[in-house]
This record gives sequence, structure tokens and C-alpha cells, in this order.
Amino acid sequence: MVGRWNLLILALHLFLPAVLSQTCRNGYDYDRKKNECIDVNECEEVNDNNIGLCRENAACHNTVGSFYCTCIEGFYPSLGGNNFSANSTVKCRDINECTQEGICGSNAKCENTSPYYSCICEDGFISTTGNKSFSQGERASCIDIDECQGGEVCDQNATCRNIPGSYECVCKAGFGLRSGKSKYTGNQEQCEDICMVDKTICGNGTCHRGADGHYCACHSGFTNYGYKAYQCTELNCDVFRDTGFLKEKFRAAYDLVVQLRENCMELTERENPTQPDGEDLLKRLLNVIDELLSSGVFKDNRTVSTFLDLVEHALKLVGPFMKPPGTNRTGTHTELQLLIHKGDKLPQGAKTLSTKHAQLDIQMETAAGDLSSYPGFATVSMLSYANLEKSADGFFSGIKHKEDERLQINSRVVTVSVSNTNTSHLQKPVVLTLYHLKKQDQSNHTCVFWDSSKDGGTWSPKGCSVVKSNDNYTVCSCSHLSSFAVLMARHDLKDRFELKLITWVGLSLSLICLFICILTFWFIRSIQSPRTTIHLHLCISLFIANLIFLAGISRTENPVGCAVVAGFLHFFYLAAFCWMCLEGIQLFRMVVLVFNTSFRTLYIMAAGYGVPALIVAVSAMVNAKGYGTKKHCWLNLDFIWSFFGPVCVIIVMNIIFFLITAWKLAEKFSSLNPDLDKLQKVKAFTITAVAQLCVLGIMWIFGCFQFEEGTIVMTYLFTIFGSLQGVMLFVMHCLFSKQVREEYANILSRFCAPKKKRYSEFTSTQSSKAQTSKSNHDTGESQI
Repeated sequence: MVGRWNLLILALHLFLPAVLSQTCRNGYDYDRKKNECIDVNECEEVNDNNIGLCRENAACHNTVGSFYCTCIEGFYPSLGGNNFSANSTVKCRDINECTQEGICGSNAKCENTSPYYSCICEDGFISTTGNKSFSQGERASCIDIDECQGGEVCDQNATCRNIPGSYECVCKAGFGLRSGKSKYTGNQEQCEDICMVDKTICGNGTCHRGADGHYCACHSGFTNYGYKAYQCTELNCDVFRDTGFLKEKFRAAYDLVVQLRENCMELTERENPTQPDGEDLLKRLLNVIDELLSSGVFKDNRTVSTFLDLVEHALKLVGPFMKPPGTNRTGTHTELQLLIHKGDKLPQGAKTLSTKHAQLDIQMETAAGDLSSYPGFATVSMLSYANLEKSADGFFSGIKHKEDERLQINSRVVTVSVSNTNTSHLQKPVVLTLYHLKKQDQSNHTCVFWDSSKDGGTWSPKGCSVVKSNDNYTVCSCSHLSSFAVLMARHDLKDRFELKLITWVGLSLSLICLFICILTFWFIRSIQSPRTTIHLHLCISLFIANLIFLAGISRTENPVGCAVVAGFLHFFYLAAFCWMCLEGIQLFRMVVLVFNTSFRTLYIMAAGYGVPALIVAVSAMVNAKGYGTKKHCWLNLDFIWSFFGPVCVIIVMNIIFFLITAWKLAEKFSSLNPDLDKLQKVKAFTITAVAQLCVLGIMWIFGCFQFEEGTIVMTYLFTIFGSLQGVMLFVMHCLFSKQVREEYANILSRFCAPKKKRYSEFTSTQSSKAQTSKSNHDTGESQI
């Protein structure tokens, strides 16, 4: 029995732990000593490759009853998240830290490694640890290596200059590289004498090397404006030669030209010239230009050419001596903007210069020229003139235009000057905006420049084109530089058959009527008086003027003869207005000063014919070319005010005289005992004179509107009133006069019904006429 119990105890001892261990959960194991289930550390298990349950690049983390896996530092799980189980498909992959910006700091490049990264310093740099590279965790950075302290890295004619990551060898003054570069690195080149390296460095001069570098000794006729290291360029001093018109009339201008020539010659002849005072020269130049423009010295195109060439070259000479960035000056008749750049580098980019009347857009490369001819500075000047357009107007032989067009300058004349001597064919055109003096349809504008080489000077459109134009301004693009302006076309009246017919018929009738008026005022003694004398010469002037007009207004084949015809027309039309003015003066004297007073015949003749003769003589001396045009023998359109000016003065004077006369007449009528008979006659004379003024004045008012297209109504009115002046004067002074009508009736009665009168009738008639003549001798009755 005891043996059986022993066997049972032995069996329990052997099989009970196995039974109990089978009752522990996963992740636990039975501990015999403690006789309990305890946690199993799965992370201690490895496979045949000595790799744990979490595989490569992963760390195992035990938990009570289980475990989990995480990627080690420098790796990340392929499926995201942080933890994963051993039986999942997650793999730990390397993190590329080099994708993080600035992880290695400046002057270093990142190199990814597994699991971390390393930083490698760029060429010319070394880490603060003394190595070329450093790894994660090392607090290091890349610093510059100063190569210039490592011995003679440059040749003896160069200076070493350390730069971040490298160095450069800069040639000393007076030395250069054959490659044309200013510095080098390594041992590929060496600095040599600049005069031997670049034999064109001085242009038209001899290169020398000094302690401060090279300097240029310019050949005769060339200069570097006193800047020794600058290239020698040509300077033409002949443009500052003695000009006769300046020496005779403008001493200040002549003295300035002499000084400019002396400065120019000094710059081209001396090796070390004295630099003139640019500010003083510019001030004097603008003052002289103002004096010349205000004096009206420019009488022909050659004078204008001399002036513009002189100014352009003066600006070229003065510009280099101004201080950067330039200056703006405004004078009485000038506006100037000047820009200057100085330095070894060729200037680039666009610049805009503006004045009140113009704007210039130019590339600085245009002003400086090519690098091979760049003198070390670049200047741009834009100068606009007031009043010069009047002197330079009319010289259009270089322009082809329609026969019915008259050209006129419609902007300020503007001179553009740069330091570059080769501006005849610009690679990049300049853009010039010129503001109009008068508003004009944009289709009539032309961009032109002053060409001094042709016909002594003329405006020409060659090389210039219109980019944009409106009523206010025109934008021009030009491929060369000079003096510029904008022209507008003014249209002549087109010949029409209807107008010609009206002119011929009307003038023919006027000639007949004027001839009758002349016979009437000359031969009928009963109506003769100072007033009829004025009427007589008024009719004579208009008769001759109309006759010359019919015979010679279109005879333009002979320029001299045409000018003579224009002169006679100018004289006789002015004479007609002068006689009309004398009538107004006579009425004024009769009513305001002394009643029934009159002029002496000699004085009347001097005023009626002497004044217009003087005006025509002065006009011919001032502008002889103003007489005669290409189509008509009349005054040039630009000279027409030599006629309209006196006419306007006469019309204004007569209006004043007539207003005063009417006022005095009203006072006399309102008096207690007026001489009504005489006052009524003077009143009638005044009304007739006013009507006469309206006839002649209105015609020429309509004539003022003949300068533009689209004035056909004014053209017909001008033609009708102008051609029928003689008819109207005949109606006013003859048919409306009761006394003249009676004389006409007597003359007709003698021819139509000739009868012998008795002595008593003849005596009575003669006595009546004599009394009438006596009473009207001083007033010359003419009633409406």
C-alpha cells in the first residue's frame, strides 16, 4: 500500500508540471520553482541568422504577455505609424536626412549614409574639426580656407585677393591679361604690361606704363579730355571756326566760339591739357543761344546750319567736363537736360530725358558707342529752342509733298547730342516725343531732321518715321542723331471751275463799275469834293489791283515777274484800305474837330499811296522770297500778315473813328438848334463809310479762313465778296447818291432827247447847279 502511494506521488511529481504549464496563456511560461506562470521575453529569441523576431533595422520591445517592434533611429516603417508586430509585412527603410534644407549648414553638401548622414565641405572650405567632412552629432561647420596665406599663389604683377571658397589674382595698375579679363585663378595666365597686351587701349594715341598704371599720349587731332587712362578719340575743332555773322553783330557769341576753339585745340595738342570749367562754359553757351534766338539773326538756311552744328559740337565738348549724373537748365529761349556717365564699365540700359516741349528715350549703349571706342564716359544732351522754328521754317527742299500742301513746323526744334562720334546709323533707334505748337489732324504730321549737307540746310524725313501721332504730340523714331522737328501740312485751296467762273465774271463787272466810278468822280465837277477825291483814288486802287489780278495772278512761270505782280497787288490792295482809312479820318475831323474841315491834297496823296509803298518796301527788304508762290503771284502763306497786319490796324482805327463820330452826331442831334441839313448829310456820309468798311473788311475776314481744308463755304463767300467789290462801291457811291443820279439823268437826257434850251432856262439851271455845287463843295453830298 505504501509502495502504491509512493508511485502515485512520483507520477504527480512528473506529470503535474506539464499539466500546469499547458494551462499558462501565450506569452507566459510555468516556473517550477515558483510554481506559477511568468512572462516570456520574446525579444531574447533569435533565429538561425542571429536576428531577432523584429527583423533587420528594427528594435523589439517586450510587454507583459507580448511584444512589439519599432524601427531603430535613422529608419522609418514602410507602412507608416510607429509600432508594428513581428508577423507584419512592415520593413524599416533608411531616412534620407539630406532632403532637409540646411542640415549641414552653409558651404557644405550632405551625403546620406545608413543609418545616418555625413557633411562634406565644398572646395575651398574645411570643417571646424580640421577634417574635410563631419558626421551627424558633431557640432561642426565649414569655414573658408584663405589661399592667399598659403604662399605665392599669384605672379609678381598681380595681387592675391581671397574670396569665399577660392581666390583671385588681380593685375596691378599698368598690367593686364591677354584674355581681356581683369583677374584670373590658377596658373593658366599671368599679368603682363597692358601696353603690350592691348595695343589698341589708347585708340589714336601711344600707351605708356607709369607707377599709377598706364596713360595715353594722344596723337594730334585726338583727345581723351584730360583723363589719362581714357582712349583717345577724334575732336574736330574746325566747327568752332570764326563765323562772320557772329563777329559782326554778337560779340559775346563770337568770344564764346573763340574760347571753345581754344579749349578744343588745347585738348587735341597738349599731352596734359588743362580741363576747362564745364559749368561756366555751359552757362555761357545757353546765354549766347538765348541772345541769338531773341535777336532774329537767322535769315537763311546756311546760318541755321552753322548755328545747329555749332551747338551740337559745343554740347559734345562741354558734356565730359560736367559732374555726374548731369544737369537741367532752363533759359529764356532754351530748355536743356544733360546726362553723363563716367567709369570703366560700358553704361547700359534705357534713359529718358524730358523737357516741357520734348521727351527723349535712348539706350546708353547708343550714347557710349562700342567698347573698342568707349572713351571712359558717355553723355546725352537734349536741347529745345524757342523761336528757332520761325527762322528754320520754309526750308523743305529735301521733302517730297503734294502740290496742294504747304509745310510748316509744328513743334520746337530739338537738338540731340551724344558723346559717341558715330551716330549716322544707330543699331537701336532713338524715340523722340515732340509736343505740337498747334493742334492738327494726326495724319498730317511728319518727323524730320535738319540736314546741313544738302542745299545749305533743309529739313529731311530720311531715317525718321512716325510711331504715334495725335492732336497734342507726335512720337518719332530715328536711326541717327541731329536736330529734329515735326512738320504739319497746310492745304492750299483746290482750284474749282465754279470759283474761277465767279472770279472772272465778278471782277469783270467790278472793273466796269469801277471805271464808271472813276469817270464820275473825275469829270462831274458838281459832285467833286475832298470826299469824292478819296472815293476816286479808292476806286483807282481797286481798279488797278483787280486788273493786275486778272492778268497776272497765275503767271508763275517767271519767278521775278510773279514777285513783281505780287508786290503790285500788295501795294494797291493796301492803298485801297489806306484811302478808306482817310475817309474815316476826314469824317472824324468834320464832326469832332472843326466842321467842314478837310486835308490838303498833298497830304492825302502821301498818306494814301506813301504808307502802302513804305510797307511794301520794308516787307520786300525783310523777306523778298515772301512774294510769289508756286501756284499764285501773291504773298507767301507764312508772309501773309505783312498784308493782314496793316489791314487789321486800319479796320480797328476806322471802327474807333466811326464810333466817336456816331456819338458826336447823336449829341448834335440832341442839341437845341442843330443844323439839321448839314448833320443829315454827315450822317449819310458816315453810314456810307461804315457800309464801305463792311464791304472791304468782311471780304478779308473771310480770307483769313483760307488756310485749312473744309472751308469751302468761306472760300465761296471770299470769292463772291472779293470779285464784286467794285459793283458794291458803284451802288453805294453812285446809284444811292441822289446828286449823282441826277447828273446821270442829265447826261442821258442830252444824248436821248437833245433840245435847245432857252436862255432863261439855261441861266436858271446853271445858277441852281452853281449854288448846289457851292453848298456841297466841302461835304460832297452822298445820300442813301
